[in-house]
Amino acid sequence: MALLEQRQQQVQNIFNRIASRYDLLNRVISLHLDTRWRRKAIRALALESANPLILDLGTGTGDLALMAAQETQGCGTVCGLDFSLEMLRLAQKKTRGSCRDRIAYVLGTALAPPFRDDTFDAVLTAFVLRNVPDLSAFFSQAYRVLRPGGKFVSLDMFPPSGSPFALLYALYFYRIVPWIGASLAGDRRAYQYLSDSVKNFHSPENVHDIIRKAGFARITTQKFLRGAVCLHVGEKPDLIGY
Repeated sequence: MALLEQRQQQVQNIFNRIASRYDLLNRVISLHLDTRWRRKAIRALALESANPLILDLGTGTGDLALMAAQETQGCGTVCGLDFSLEMLRLAQKKTRGSCRDRIAYVLGTALAPPFRDDTFDAVLTAFVLRNVPDLSAFFSQAYRVLRPGGKFVSLDMFPPSGSPFALLYALYFYRIVPWIGASLAGDRRAYQYLSDSVKNFHSPENVHDIIRKAGFARITTQKFLRGAVCLHVGEKPDLIGY
């Protein structure tokens, strides 16, 4: 447990340091594709409830939470949970207009979210998994707070394999991205960590299996950029419908 807590603290410190430049670096590094992928993640929920309650695990600066509030067209409530206080402060500043009353931000860890069982109609997470020291616990907690019949959607980066594209990706993401981080954020170590977290991460198939073992059913995987970014979608079984 001490090692898990130590890693969480290290990652928390990194995100607190780069919070002010986080959004800019996301847009630059992904060539603005991150916005498109987030929108796909939200639409994958296919929400049926007229007034859904949505949880964004690892909300960061609130991009996904804000987009979810906008996509639900004035209905529903979004809760953004994150362990970085600096990230949440920026998220709060970005939340204006009609979204302000429909988004709540909570400081806490996704490995022990402070919510009751079967609370949310949907659970989302984007670019968080690589920073989690215990994926089994993460998915189990997402499953716990999700209502039966609700959907879980995860968007993240993975090391592409076995193609010429993988070589180009490796050159860009493992060599150039740390340099971009040093130039724009003044923190090469943080963006070296980002590159290393992708290089050493599970395959999409392994993550699919961990999600399944947490109890989710009807799991699908959609790949972008030849697997460099993947969207996993699962459902918490509703015993009546199974």
